[in-house]
Amino acid sequence: MQGERRKAKGSLLCEDIISKLDLGNERQRFYIAYSGGVDSHVLLHCCSSMAQLKDKITAVYVHHGLQAEAEAWAEHCEKTAKELGVEFLTLRVNANATPGESPEEAARNARYAALESLISVGDVLLLAQHREDQLETVLLQLFRGSGLRGLSGMPERQAFGSGAMLRPLLNTPKQAICDYAQSHQLSWVEDPSNQSNDYDRNFLRNAVVPLLKQRWTAIDKTVARSAKHCADAQVLVEEVADELFNAAFNSANQTLYISRLTEHQLHPQQLIIRHWFRHLGLKMPAQAFVERILNEVVAAAGHRDPVLSGQGYSIRRYRDKLYCLTQVVQNAQQDLVWPNGQASTKIAQGQVLSYEPSSKGILREQWQAAKVEIRFRRGGEKICLPGRQGHHSLKNLFQEAGIPPWERDAIPLVYLDDMLAAVGDLWISAQFYIEKTQGCICFRL
Repeated sequence: MQGERRKAKGSLLCEDIISKLDLGNERQRFYIAYSGGVDSHVLLHCCSSMAQLKDKITAVYVHHGLQAEAEAWAEHCEKTAKELGVEFLTLRVNANATPGESPEEAARNARYAALESLISVGDVLLLAQHREDQLETVLLQLFRGSGLRGLSGMPERQAFGSGAMLRPLLNTPKQAICDYAQSHQLSWVEDPSNQSNDYDRNFLRNAVVPLLKQRWTAIDKTVARSAKHCADAQVLVEEVADELFNAAFNSANQTLYISRLTEHQLHPQQLIIRHWFRHLGLKMPAQAFVERILNEVVAAAGHRDPVLSGQGYSIRRYRDKLYCLTQVVQNAQQDLVWPNGQASTKIAQGQVLSYEPSSKGILREQWQAAKVEIRFRRGGEKICLPGRQGHHSLKNLFQEAGIPPWERDAIPLVYLDDMLAAVGDLWISAQFYIEKTQGCICFRL
């Protein structure tokens, strides 16, 4: 009787999974992240039992190379997939942590990057995370001081690569998964590192959650419900944030208008900055860092040039704009000769300066006959511009054009026979400038 009940529940589990899948696209594939553990094995077994889905499945084992057992696990996963009659793939990744990354974070990032490379338009990645996983995720986010987005936990469905990511077991209790595995006599691997409480998630799973469940037996269900409430609230916040952000954002150079930012009270300002970071694809800043941006950079006097450095980026201001700049190693700018007959040349920081045909600019014959050099600012350079009287210092021209100070030294100066002929793709010297219907060149940077 007990076995029959388990099988009946298992059938309902499979029906619940398939109800969440859109099988209308004949070309789409379903990739199942298969670690060999009980959760992913149950998901794979369920999906492979469905005739309309079986031929569309690929089980994917991500080989992190971090444990001695990993090779044996890969073999187990391949054998299981073969027995179930589904395609199998092993992806080997480099999961070594970079500075600032935890081992867990490094493994997760490497795993998702590898899986994302598989997903074409319409394809779906299936993950076996369940309700207890959601409980652990929400608790971890709570202990880290996360806001609504973090407390929303893991979404059941989200965009992923060119397709989607789906967690069809997210509302399923762990016990239901274990019951299914036992009733179908499945064989799975156990990762010994799961018993180590050195990792935060393991500590919650092994020591904290069992204790909580003694007092609140349905805590996984109630916390999942709270996460759903947070997710619903986050949707409303996002709508407000989009409107505020779009009004303050300059898409041309990915900056924020400081005057528009400071039209708002403190909390909307913080919301806009967080939205800005997300738009730029950066890790969400800590609350203290957001406050420093507002207090030390945004609120700084207009004549000052404060710099606030974060994880691989710097926050700066210039005039009415707030910039987030990727930090790069600044090498000394090297002068170079532009090879004759070459339409472009590489300059510092990976930039390329090229020329193209134009009806106005430098006469092509004059260009071809001259020795062309690329130099960089040393200070005191001046240029005479077409239609303007006198010579103008580059410093004043850069200020007039609103070019931030940190960009100026990287702008290439084009010299023809030791005479300044052009400043990047910004200005051409009146001494060399000519307008013709054809036969001229202009620059592109």
